[in-house]
Amino acid sequence: MPVIKPLTSDSTEAPSQYKQTSRKGKKAWRKNVDVTEVQKGLEDLNEEIIQGGVIREKDSADLFAVDVKGDSQISKKFPKHAKKTLKADEIISRRSAIPAVSLRKRAADRTTNALLPVKRQRSDWVTHKDLARLQRIADGQHENTVQVVDATFDLWEAPKEDPNAHLDQKKKSVRVPKTMKEAPISLIASGKAVPAVQKPSGGYSYNPVFTDYEERLVKEGDKAVEAEKKRLEAEEAARLREEASARSAAEAIAAEERANMSEWEEDSEWEGFQSGAEDGPEARRPKRKTQAQRNRIKRRREDEQLAKHKAATKARNIQEARIKDIAAEIDEKEQRRALTLLQGEESESESDINVDNLRRRQLGKYKLPERDLELVLPDELQDSLRLLKPEGNLLKDRYRSMLVRGKVESRRHIPFHKQAKRKVTEKWTHKDFTL
Repeated sequence: MPVIKPLTSDSTEAPSQYKQTSRKGKKAWRKNVDVTEVQKGLEDLNEEIIQGGVIREKDSADLFAVDVKGDSQISKKFPKHAKKTLKADEIISRRSAIPAVSLRKRAADRTTNALLPVKRQRSDWVTHKDLARLQRIADGQHENTVQVVDATFDLWEAPKEDPNAHLDQKKKSVRVPKTMKEAPISLIASGKAVPAVQKPSGGYSYNPVFTDYEERLVKEGDKAVEAEKKRLEAEEAARLREEASARSAAEAIAAEERANMSEWEEDSEWEGFQSGAEDGPEARRPKRKTQAQRNRIKRRREDEQLAKHKAATKARNIQEARIKDIAAEIDEKEQRRALTLLQGEESESESDINVDNLRRRQLGKYKLPERDLELVLPDELQDSLRLLKPEGNLLKDRYRSMLVRGKVESRRHIPFHKQAKRKVTEKWTHKDFTL
């Protein structure tokens, strides 16, 4: 790398000009630029190159060194502390010469062979052999001398985990439903593909053209008028139903009163005066069917089932005979439908798709929520964008778009879920005591 030398003059300041008529030209700006910081940086760079190279371009191994051996003079300066080990290492390395007591439970022998058991030794006193061994241990004569050794591992070090341990684990096979591979069906009655973000028309603008705004205002007004007419018709129908039910209830009460009066008059007549009064209940009793009638009904049902089976078999045979024709007709219909959809998409733009015209059978058991009315009335129009109040909600629009495209089912918000009913009872354990 070539060495960049400073100027040959002794002074490090920029050259000054005494005769200068004007300072408004570009030449004057370039001559009076302060280059002291640049010169200082160049001098520092030259110093680093002289001393062995640029520090920023060197590796970390050339600049730093890791001390692994440690200082050998510490043991000479502090001889007391050099041989002393940590208390934690002494506790870890300490081991007892006596083995630990076994915690395993052993079952006692409950069966006998009719012979007297051998008399066991007393366990509440120490034998001479154990006494001599304990005395030797107390004197310092251990059979297995325990040596204090420095720990070769770090007790508080975290255990190393194998990075490939998760590869050996078998993952549970998840069964994916068939509908995940199928494309979602949109709720539009025409069956056209709806874009995720539909381009709004000119009437939705905050500064719309008067014709677009008037057309959308009239359209939304007609919708509101139709909805109000339907509501009034529904109220009128409900009122008529209530009046009819009240009228029928009044007629039923009046008929019941007349029936009660007629029964009172019939009871006042002399018993047995009218002919056939005694055998009236017997005449109204239904007669029991004979076995011949039951067999006839059974044969008629069997004949009807046989006729239905023959008709179904005949229709299936006819369809099997012309199955190729049916398949060709279905393919031709699908091609015509795809062609019409393609032509319709080419002729109509995205804004012409009527999102409000939905098909009858929707996805899920709840209906699609109505879209918010994003319309500003004529008296609410502002002439300044600062006074404008924004309309609509992007989150609601995206959610309704997913519902219309058939990607998500329409759900109903349930603020309070039903909780399981719990029955509290008192345990009867107080009856199990014995004296």
